Amino acid sequence: MMDTIFEQEILEGWMVVYIDDIIIYSETWEDHVKYIDKVLSKCIPINLKISLKKCNFCQHKLMALGHKVSGVGLAIDQNKVAEVLQMPAQKNIEDVVLQITKERRNAYERIKHELTNGPVLILPDFELPLKLYIDEACSQGLGAALHQRQIVDGESREGVICYILRKLKDSEASYSAVQTKCLCLVLALEKLHYYLKHTVFEIYTDCTALRCLLNMKTINRHILSWQIAIKEYRDNINIIYKEGRIQINTVGLRRWPLGNVKSNPVY
Repeated sequence: MMDTIFEQEILEGWMVVYIDDIIIYSETWEDHVKYIDKVLSKCIPINLKISLKKCNFCQHKLMALGHKVSGVGLAIDQNKVAEVLQMPAQKNIEDVVLQITKERRNAYERIKHELTNGPVLILPDFELPLKLYIDEACSQGLGAALHQRQIVDGESREGVICYILRKLKDSEASYSAVQTKCLCLVLALEKLHYYLKHTVFEIYTDCTALRCLLNMKTINRHILSWQIAIKEYRDNINIIYKEGRIQINTVGLRRWPLGNVKSNPVY
């Protein structure tokens, strides 16, 4: 419907429509004001209502479909990589077996920077399968990383689309290893819904029981509810076992999870 109403504007090349959202863009302030006036003038006669609280006018950059869009191009949404950027440095012998020196701390910060800046973070290609890596630490947190293998500069490479993680809540601390792993998967499916729905993807886990989750017979109310949550994806997923010591991309995430606070986009 929106494509039909604003067909001429789209063809003129200054508007993008996605379902019921529109983005107006221009090279000059004068053109921008003129385009906004055109859109509003078209909406009034057909009684097409616009929610002002959802509108942003005359912005140099904005968030659209999970990306920061500006006149320069697409930039990384910092919410997607906040988990890595806010990961604390190791402080005790349990966190690290090496002596903590200034050089190693600088190297740690550099790794975080490289992990959260292009070209490591890639844009998803929904024509290609996705890979979802999940991991948990029973007493610590939940972590997941969404990957995809793409052709970059003539080479096939696997890159990261985004990371998510959070601490276990007090009510979840007593969960068994299988329950915590199931919870981690459900959290990842919920938070990455817009990437994964209607898309074929593989799930990598170090829990063999998770491969049988959909067909598992259980009276555990938590697992039953998680089975229902996962069922809508069952035709699109393939759960693959991968040893935890090999799956290093999520091990680090769940060992230093962000707290369950508003600054954590996964909370």
